[in-house]
Amino acid sequence: MTITEIVAPEPSGDENEVAAATPEFERAAKRAASRRGFLIALPAYFYLVLFFAIPLVIVMVYSFATRNRFGGTDLSGWNLDAYRKLSEPLVRDILFRSLWLALITTVICLIIAYPFSYYLATRTPTIRNVMLVFVMIPFWTNFLVRNYAWRVLLGTNGPVSKATDFVGLGDTRILFTPTAVVIGLVYGFLPFMILPLYASLERIDLGLVEASRDLYANGFQTFRRILLPLSMPGVIAGSILVFIPSLGAYVTPEILGGAKTTLLGSYIVTQFLTARNWPVGASLSFTLTVVMLFATILYFRKGGRTL
Repeated sequence: MTITEIVAPEPSGDENEVAAATPEFERAAKRAASRRGFLIALPAYFYLVLFFAIPLVIVMVYSFATRNRFGGTDLSGWNLDAYRKLSEPLVRDILFRSLWLALITTVICLIIAYPFSYYLATRTPTIRNVMLVFVMIPFWTNFLVRNYAWRVLLGTNGPVSKATDFVGLGDTRILFTPTAVVIGLVYGFLPFMILPLYASLERIDLGLVEASRDLYANGFQTFRRILLPLSMPGVIAGSILVFIPSLGAYVTPEILGGAKTTLLGSYIVTQFLTARNWPVGASLSFTLTVVMLFATILYFRKGGRTL
């Protein structure tokens, strides 16, 4: 008898049965874990179906309905009349104006938030936490109140107008202009750009930046080849979080823009409450939701997996 035969005896029949049954046990354990996960997530599924899926289906149904001559909505005859009205000059101008102001808001937020987030990510933990608190402080105040505060600041008798008049530039009329809307949107949505950028920049190994400078790369080359590609998930996430709410904003354009700056959100509310043209309002709302859905898919495909 050899040493190998003494040290490694042949397995018994029971051990062979356990080894053969192990894959089946693993599959059963995975199915049990999947059922437990489904039961744990069941309240969230119920919430999404009740407050998101069902209302979205209702909006989609109304978008194919017909508005009768009495201001009501006829659900019997489905058609595409509401979607055809989206190509009218008035709706097209409002849509382009909303897209343009949302794009400007996103670009300004990105220009302001990127250097601030980089500075924030390179500070000590104490300073970083204090600055994050200052970023979050505006959320402690009601959004409507903050917009009315900007209305006071940008008004004809506000501090901005008085300051320009004091230096000899005359009264500055910013309120009820697209500029006032952009200022309000940038102020309201800037934290949504800072936080994803900070989360992305904070994970970057700064040794890569030092290595690029050791290889004689200037600041712009370091930013273009090191920082920007590695922080792209934060850029995508922050841009989506700013662009989509800016596109459908209602409170800020109503308070700071007035009747002269009608954006998509204000027009949708007008169709539902004033014009009582629910099919057109529903078609605009559903189209905006589809755009938001595609933007979310883009985020998960391009940035969400690595953020």
